[in-house]
Amino acid sequence: MRLIVLNGPPAIGKSTLAERFAQAHPPTLNLDVDRVRSLVGGWRAQPKESGLAARALALAAARAHLTAGHDVIVPQLLARPDFLLQLEELAHDVGASFHELVLWDTRENVLSRFASRTPGTQHHDTTAADVAAFHDRLESLLADRPRARIITTSAGHVDDAYRAVLAALD
Repeated sequence: MRLIVLNGPPAIGKSTLAERFAQAHPPTLNLDVDRVRSLVGGWRAQPKESGLAARALALAAARAHLTAGHDVIVPQLLARPDFLLQLEELAHDVGASFHELVLWDTRENVLSRFASRTPGTQHHDTTAADVAAFHDRLESLLADRPRARIITTSAGHVDDAYRAVLAALD
């Protein structure tokens, strides 16, 4: 069983690739923490509190699914180490392998991809300035995450990105 974190800046393809992976590898749990967060009442009014609650719920769900012997994939922008460390510890606790994959592209390309994103597909009121800041923070975090596997992606090349994800998991 594997706990797979699919990290990366907004609009890079995390959700698309996680859904594809889960469908091709049943009964993988596609654990989108933003979707869990949207289930918490009043999440928009209390973003920090609901985010922490969603992460706690996600950890519990991941533990249950991994303990049952199944894979879990977590498509989530994680530009700070706290939740990554919790996920890594969880994998260790239940005897699962931990895979930290980071979908990556240049800052300019990420901003372009974000600008061309279909309206209403994001869970937050994210702006281009937010996306640039997330990209930069994630880039800084990667210096402290030497075991993270970076997968360079290109807009419109989902099949190539998916093959690269599969190769990184082998």
